[in-house]
Amino acid sequence: LWVVPSDGASPATKLTTANRAWDASPAFSPDGSRLAYLAMSRPGYEADRFRVVVQDWPDGEARVLTEAWDRSPGGLVWSPDGASLYASANNIGNHSIFRIDAGSGDVQALVTRHTNSSPRPLADGRLLFARDKLTSSVELFVQAAEAGEPLQITKLNSQRLASIDFGAYHQFSFVGAHGDQVFGYFIEPVDRDPGKKYPLAFLIHGGPQGSFDDHWHYRWNPEIYAGHGYAVATVDFHGSTGYGQAFTDAINGDWGGAPFEDLMKGLDDVLRRHSWIDRGRVAAAGASYGGYMINWIQGQTDRFAALVCHDGNLDGTMAYYDTEELWFPEWEHGGTPWENPEGYAKHSPVRFVGNWKTPELVIHGALDYRVVDTQGLATFNALQRRGVPSRLLYYPDENHWVLKPLNSIQWHEVVLEWMDRWTTPSAGD
Repeated sequence: LWVVPSDGASPATKLTTANRAWDASPAFSPDGSRLAYLAMSRPGYEADRFRVVVQDWPDGEARVLTEAWDRSPGGLVWSPDGASLYASANNIGNHSIFRIDAGSGDVQALVTRHTNSSPRPLADGRLLFARDKLTSSVELFVQAAEAGEPLQITKLNSQRLASIDFGAYHQFSFVGAHGDQVFGYFIEPVDRDPGKKYPLAFLIHGGPQGSFDDHWHYRWNPEIYAGHGYAVATVDFHGSTGYGQAFTDAINGDWGGAPFEDLMKGLDDVLRRHSWIDRGRVAAAGASYGGYMINWIQGQTDRFAALVCHDGNLDGTMAYYDTEELWFPEWEHGGTPWENPEGYAKHSPVRFVGNWKTPELVIHGALDYRVVDTQGLATFNALQRRGVPSRLLYYPDENHWVLKPLNSIQWHEVVLEWMDRWTTPSAGD
């Protein structure tokens, strides 16, 4: 963090000189006597836990308030009286709002379900915040600061959403890798007929330190697949956020290990619970780390009818040399490729191309500098040379994400067409 004089009369001053890791989200108390901010403790690790730090302004000692709180908040807002701080954080498949005592550091969960963000304490004691969920885009809500049911105060999208049918959804859990409890979400097909069998869309999140939580997503929305006649399942595998720092850290050096085990056990659990899903008509799709996992799955199992890889790595070693985010793989894989070549090769999908046989759609953007397009082209080349049914969708005007509306429409049409092709009862005929 830096302090910059508003009149420009003197140079900027570095405030957090002692901490070499990431500091963020500075917020002054209402009376200006204290500064609160977020701080990580491990340099070079973007998924470390943010702790809440408070110091008397301007030269007081920085004090960590939330060392015992095993969540990583984003953003800080003071209460009007300066007694508390409000923050939101991923929390067991939701994004919850918490109140933190500015003196003791005690943490109280105020709003837990769905995705809640941007908390703002009001003068009358209520809390204003934004909320979305799998079946609703962002709206504003208020809630009594202590408890009570949130009251929706905006209905910006109600008319449009009323004309859309959504699949019912719920959270589930199972015993995953290391004997840990792992969570996911399951969405039913819209208007499911109890007498019919249905295909399953198995969606894998990126990050890898992220979450497929109860959130309205404009690029990877599970309800789109439910509306197209698929059951949908997501799994927050080891490495996901919102389940404690040890769970997030568990993916370091183990990209194709515990996460793959979680995904397979999660799929087993879904198929066991829902016998109306046709286990021979399961398609998996993922982007970024999820795209990497699609390529890893290709070489490890043939249980899927179709795969969709969006911006996924094929060669872990070369991915180090062609990404713009050099420090990230060094942490994830234990150093540089010349220092620890086995750390990169161990879970690199390129080692198992000889096992590839599942039909795969490969998607990539030319402007992706995180996972460069040569990784997607190499994946497609490998599929073609192996004689595996495959297709390449290439966007010269998109980056790591598909952001342009017309491109997004095409993306969904091509993805659903590919999945339909291989999950219909006559697939392969």
